[in-house]
Amino acid sequence: MKLSITSTLLLLASGACLAQAPVVDVNSQSQTPASSVNTSATPTVSDLETRLAVIERIVESRSNTQQRMQQQLDMLQADVDGIRGSIELHNHQLEKILERQRELFLELDRRFENLQQQSANVAGNIGSAGSGQGSASQVPVSVPAQSEQDAYQAAVNLILQERDYERAIPAFQSFLSRYPQSDLTDNAHYWLGQLLYNNQSWEEAKVQFEQVANKFADSPKRADSLLKLGMIAKSQGNAALAKRYFEQVVSEYPNSTPARLSNEQLANG
Repeated sequence: MKLSITSTLLLLASGACLAQAPVVDVNSQSQTPASSVNTSATPTVSDLETRLAVIERIVESRSNTQQRMQQQLDMLQADVDGIRGSIELHNHQLEKILERQRELFLELDRRFENLQQQSANVAGNIGSAGSGQGSASQVPVSVPAQSEQDAYQAAVNLILQERDYERAIPAFQSFLSRYPQSDLTDNAHYWLGQLLYNNQSWEEAKVQFEQVANKFADSPKRADSLLKLGMIAKSQGNAALAKRYFEQVVSEYPNSTPARLSNEQLANG
């Protein structure tokens, strides 16, 4: 009997101890403040996504701005390159024009100097003849015929000074007839051809330009003469012959003004 009572009391005591063992309240109290602190200090996922979206928009806007600026710079650079190319082309053309003018002026100056020298020689001859014979007897002095230089200069003056192109044609024809072996023959053929070309006398002009092109390989007028032969062939409807002349100018005188004009003719067909 006592043994059973003692066993019963031991069971009740162990049950009571087991009932007090869980410490649920202590754990819950220790966890609750930690969760509340973390919630107030750490940003949420929504906040991070919002901030990331703002940063992406800023980066994208900056990138678009840089692209637009680069495009504008490229356009400005292209415009500058185009303007620079035009300036270089115009400067080259101007240099060629000035060079041809200088050559013409030098040629005219040389002709005038020769004319003045000849006039001075004639005046000296007249003065010496008069002093040798005395005042009582006047010896007639024969004025020499027009010289080669005078004849050429007179024809050139009809073009450059008097603008009398109709009289200039027979003046050059007379010069070529009287001085076929002159050093100025190639120039005379060229000027005569140019005058006839302006009058649209194609066949007559062609003869003069062919003289320069075929007989005066070193003439400064040869490139222009070949160009004019091409223009005459084009005016007469002979496109194949005109093309050959233009290509010859480009091939033999690649850096000249006639070559540039020939290239323009070839480009225009």
